[in-house]
Amino acid sequence: MRVHLLVSLWLLLAIRAASAEPIAIVAAENFYGDVAAQIGGERVKVISILSNPDQDPHLFEASVSTARNLAAARIVIYNGADYDPWMTKLLTASRASGRVAIEVARLVGKKSGNNPHLWYDPSTMPAVAEALAAELARLDPDHLADYKSRRDALRASLKTVDDKIASLRERYAGVRVTATEPVAGYLAAAIGLEVRNERFQLAVMNGTEPSASDIAAFQTDLRTRAVKLLLYNSQTSEALTQKMRAIAQEAGVPIVGVSETEPAGLTYQAWMVSVVAAIETGLSGKEP
Repeated sequence: MRVHLLVSLWLLLAIRAASAEPIAIVAAENFYGDVAAQIGGERVKVISILSNPDQDPHLFEASVSTARNLAAARIVIYNGADYDPWMTKLLTASRASGRVAIEVARLVGKKSGNNPHLWYDPSTMPAVAEALAAELARLDPDHLADYKSRRDALRASLKTVDDKIASLRERYAGVRVTATEPVAGYLAAAIGLEVRNERFQLAVMNGTEPSASDIAAFQTDLRTRAVKLLLYNSQTSEALTQKMRAIAQEAGVPIVGVSETEPAGLTYQAWMVSVVAAIETGLSGKEP
């Protein structure tokens, strides 16, 4: 009788110890990792794979440590839509029982061929927060109220971004701008901007050479100031995009740098606020 009681007590303590351990989450990109940390609080341990704002995400190669972290994760978050294909390969090669993978593209109804820069779409992070809170509550039902509370707080904080976008849309809808890549394409669409030179952008994003006519059209737009703003991917260093940036500077077209990785020291919300503020400054005719 005493032995059975001791065994039962040991099992109870073991269960409590296991439940006290943070839930391991691996995010392919640091903005998803940031949101996961905001939703999970002290109940999660988040590792973000792509976190260096000076690194070109398209040149990333997974390492042994990446695979090791994935093997220990309870929840994995990745972008999908062909943005991080290395993650799909790793998940296929390292299957784990009970691990949940949240593919953001599928969550928001996007697929291969769509613009993969989903985090610049104002509707994306609320959907990610909802999915994360639900999964965390399923794994850790004792803290369901905490996860819901943090989810609601994140949604409320994003309203600042939504309100600013709405304000810009009232003033600048239909204004012509251009971009070296469609990084902030969803954000530009939300503001109502007309983004020109789409074929050029897609070629650069896909690592191919734009046609001579597309290059010429882009240069003409800048030199004649047919566009009010250049959105420039600050994490790439291709000679052609650098040339376009130089032409914009010479022509006096404001340039707004946009990155594919959340800058160090900022939350996702603060990052988006800073990007929207830079676009507002550029559209007003000033250099951000």
